[in-house]
Amino acid sequence: MASLAAVSATMNVIVITDPTGQDVNGAAGGSMSFAQNMFQSTFLLSKDNKYVVLSGGEGGADARLYPIVDAITLLDTGVTAARAAGPASSYSGMRLLVGGPEIGIGIGGSFDAYLITVEDNGDIKVTPASGGLASIPPGKKGAIIHLRNSHGNPLYGSATRVRKETALNIGRMIRDGYSATTIVSEVFKEVAEDSGEKYGGGAVNLIAGISTGDMFTPQEVNTTGYPMDEAYSKVCPVDGWGIGFPAAENYETCPNDGNSLETIYAYDALKNKITVSKDAVSVSVYGTDKVGIPETTSEIVTASVKKYGYDANGITESINKGINNGLLSGVDYVEPKDVNVRADSKAVGVYFAPLPEGRSSPSWNLPISPVILNILGSIQSVIGIILLLLVIFRSRLLKSFQKKQ
Repeated sequence: MASLAAVSATMNVIVITDPTGQDVNGAAGGSMSFAQNMFQSTFLLSKDNKYVVLSGGEGGADARLYPIVDAITLLDTGVTAARAAGPASSYSGMRLLVGGPEIGIGIGGSFDAYLITVEDNGDIKVTPASGGLASIPPGKKGAIIHLRNSHGNPLYGSATRVRKETALNIGRMIRDGYSATTIVSEVFKEVAEDSGEKYGGGAVNLIAGISTGDMFTPQEVNTTGYPMDEAYSKVCPVDGWGIGFPAAENYETCPNDGNSLETIYAYDALKNKITVSKDAVSVSVYGTDKVGIPETTSEIVTASVKKYGYDANGITESINKGINNGLLSGVDYVEPKDVNVRADSKAVGVYFAPLPEGRSSPSWNLPISPVILNILGSIQSVIGIILLLLVIFRSRLLKSFQKKQ
């Protein structure tokens, strides 16, 4: 833990549009920063109790753990968000933003934030707060947004203005009936574009227990996450086929039907991930750390579910097609047993096996010893030999077919 950079989230936000908890998209939160090392452990989500703890501050990762542990210990006793956020003030430079539909929203420690509340009659109240403890009580529609600029950010000095403007826009969106998940995605867009605090990070849906996981967090610690204001993937508007960047740069049309692909920006990908809808699919990928595999697999599985439903065989076939056409590289073919389908919670888990010896694609399924092909691979005639073998196999199939007639 001591080797991790002493930086963390500089933007934290929690939005509650339905304090009753009945709207599945009625409570959400998230974090991002210009600084390095935005990793998933900067926030903790309780799926059972429907709250989130977002951490930040100037200390290293080990220092952030102490107030987090204090907050979790208190939350386990049923306290409000304000009470759980309070211990952050006991640790120099630390910040906690805690919230959930049943416990309200609280922020404690070192912060520059705005508190937003919206009454049932549409009245909006936006209040600045700086340091100590501030909160929105349970039962209120509202939000808290914290924003500071990281050192080195080219837009340093913009946080004060953007923090206020974004808070006002949050209030208007709550008043106008937007869901919390949609509002959080709009916050990510506005803050990323206008303040430069743009690297994920990620977000959570507190009611449904859905997280963006490692969609936007960096591959390695002490590096920046995904820019939330940049293109993330391309998707076919007709059949749902899609592919993530950078591989998406090679595609302008859908390989299935030739339709033009739509570009999805990271903030919209975030919204799509945490917003529950009849077509939403939560995809988890295990067994590989190859760049782009989780994003592309998610797009393939989502398209497959749209076409075949929550069928392990159909999803397996779609993934293996993705491997065959080069969309997925560095992983072996999957079998239905490698695909964990939970239709009731709209979730699919895919377990990949990395290819050995650094290969990018599985070995060809030809009726000839792979040892021979490896030997032939050292000479240029291997392509001609393989083509010849394929012709022979084709003639065998034709003869076999003719004998059955």
